[in-house]
Amino acid sequence: MGGFKETKLPADAPVAQKALGWVDDRFPLSKLWNDQWGRYYAPKNFNFWYIFGSLAMFVLVLQIVTGIFLTMHYKPDANLAFNSVEYIMREVPWGWLVRYMHSTGASAFFIVIYLHMTRALLYGSYRKPRELIWLFGFAIFLCLMAEAFFGYLLPWGQMSYWGAQVIVNLFGAIPLIGPDLSLWIRGDYVVSDATLNRFFAFHVIAIPLVLLGLVAAHLIALHEVGSSNPDGIEVKDNLGPDGHPVDSIPSHPYYTVHDLFGVSVFLLIFSTVVFFAPEMGGYFLEYNNFLPGDPLKTPLHIAPTWYFTPFYSVLRAVTADFIWVLMVAVAAYVSFLWMKSRLAYLTKVIIAVIAIVLIIGMLPQVLDAKFWGVVFFGASVVILAFLPWLDHSPVKSIRYRPTWHKYLYALLAITFVTLGYLGTQPPSVAKTIVSQAGTLYYFAFFLLMPWWSTMGTFKKVPDRVVFHPH
Repeated sequence: MGGFKETKLPADAPVAQKALGWVDDRFPLSKLWNDQWGRYYAPKNFNFWYIFGSLAMFVLVLQIVTGIFLTMHYKPDANLAFNSVEYIMREVPWGWLVRYMHSTGASAFFIVIYLHMTRALLYGSYRKPRELIWLFGFAIFLCLMAEAFFGYLLPWGQMSYWGAQVIVNLFGAIPLIGPDLSLWIRGDYVVSDATLNRFFAFHVIAIPLVLLGLVAAHLIALHEVGSSNPDGIEVKDNLGPDGHPVDSIPSHPYYTVHDLFGVSVFLLIFSTVVFFAPEMGGYFLEYNNFLPGDPLKTPLHIAPTWYFTPFYSVLRAVTADFIWVLMVAVAAYVSFLWMKSRLAYLTKVIIAVIAIVLIIGMLPQVLDAKFWGVVFFGASVVILAFLPWLDHSPVKSIRYRPTWHKYLYALLAITFVTLGYLGTQPPSVAKTIVSQAGTLYYFAFFLLMPWWSTMGTFKKVPDRVVFHPH
């Protein structure tokens, strides 16, 4: 049996080195640093799209730190919450700065995450062997949505109060369990002090703990299989004499400097927003939220914060008339599956039966449009989790796909932004039609991906990464 072995250092070694050696003998600090970053070899052709992963980590730390300072003065009480936020803004030294950093950080977090997901979409970072990395990332995205939703109520402003009321009421549309589920989420028959307390507990303790665990799992999985790159080539397939991929470089110092530059640019933009436009025209902080929540006075237009609005537009697009279009779309998709899919016969039969049940359920006499709005709202988020199994393209990166594939991705981005904008606006007939067209394209992009992703003339993928030094 081996006993404890202490690392022998020269007597004249620096004190810092001796201290590190003492820790390393008892805890694998240096090993963790080297495995996860210091001597982690990453592809040498990363571009600016690869900044957003480390930026997301930076914003997460920023949110946790500013959140801790806010909780020191915030009162999770329906009678005191709004005034405690005003107290933070007006009386606490630098409280206004901490509050604006936290509120701007929430929007910045989603901007960074959406760009991070866009990079994965462009370069096929979710493809084999990185499916689990993508699933952990998707779980992080769900946690962020929950964290933002629970935190949105805490200022107890008009839009916070009524936004929470509307979103929680959506769960009431679920048959059988809906009313009880809404009651359980609120903790009361209306949004009240009980709701505020449980939302505070979830926002400050429960969700952050889960979030940190998922981030750790995401990074461990990433460093286990290795990072992707803009060419979609597995650099581990071409190792050098030292055992490291020939087309990779140590993350430190090369990508440390790369990421620090990204953080510097981010902080410049972030600081500009915090100091000069923290409300960002009402998109980051709604004007109604500067009024205390009033259960007796409903705002003219209730909408969630901008980062939820693309999916909220999908919910609003599902009207009683549009249900008939969706019924036809489901029938057409299943017919297409039967003709073009290579799935087993039994699988096709099961899918057809499910489709028939769905179509019957969509009839106005069975379930109303509000329920199906919630279903499609949820499906528009969940469908992202299946990307690794929907994309059948012979190449990973957009660089080597047919040109018309790029147009499909560009149209998806335009559709997503358009849906996001429409979700912030009061509904009208024209806007609803545009939302419905956007909803159809959004789902068609993913559900038809197994076929269109294999079509066209693909460029030859090089054997080694294409690298142009800056």
